[in-house]
This record gives sequence, structure tokens and C-alpha cells, in this order.
Amino acid sequence: MLVVCLCAEWCGVCRDYLERFDTLRARFPQVQFAWVDVEDQSDLVDPLEVDDFPTLLIARGGEPVFFGPVRPQAEALERLLRDRMAGDGIQIAALPGEVAQLVLRLRAATL
Repeated sequence: MLVVCLCAEWCGVCRDYLERFDTLRARFPQVQFAWVDVEDQSDLVDPLEVDDFPTLLIARGGEPVFFGPVRPQAEALERLLRDRMAGDGIQIAALPGEVAQLVLRLRAATL
């Protein structure tokens, strides 16, 4: 699995969230975590627009299974991650094609 936080350096909420994100990174060593600044790494993110922070992208097997803003709480991310890892009965809403393309670019990049 891949869990990506799309953020911006100027966003105070994102800066505060980084510590929580890193805590979960340590608790789930089998999952690849990445912190992507949408401005500093715009060549990777474009043409996808990210308007709300933090925005998470979760992919399983190369396919996006979640994309959207989340509450900046470690518990919310952990619950979301566990649900997506289990995959039990989760309905995956249609995601824009740009999200699937971003997953491919992220997989190809050295994060």
C-alpha cells in the first residue's frame, strides 16, 4: 500500500500533522508513506488540483482506493488506513483519472 499526504509548507495544519503522519509511518512498516508538497513538487502533482489540506491518497496494488481531505488526526488516518488495508466491503467511489495517473507517477518517483 501507498499512503501519500498532499500538503503545502505554508499550511500550519499540515506542519502540525507531519508528526502524526510520521508516527503512523513507524507503526505500519509494511506500508509506503510519502509526504508530498504540492508546490515544491508540483511537477509530480500537476495537473491534479489539491484545494484542501491535508489531502490523502491511498493506493492498494497500484490502484487508488481513497483520495480526499481528512481531519488532521492520527486516529482518523489509522482507521482509514486499516479499513482500506482490510478492503472488507468498502465501496470505492469513482476517482478522477488524474488520481490514478498520480499514483503511477508516485510509484515511478523516488519518494
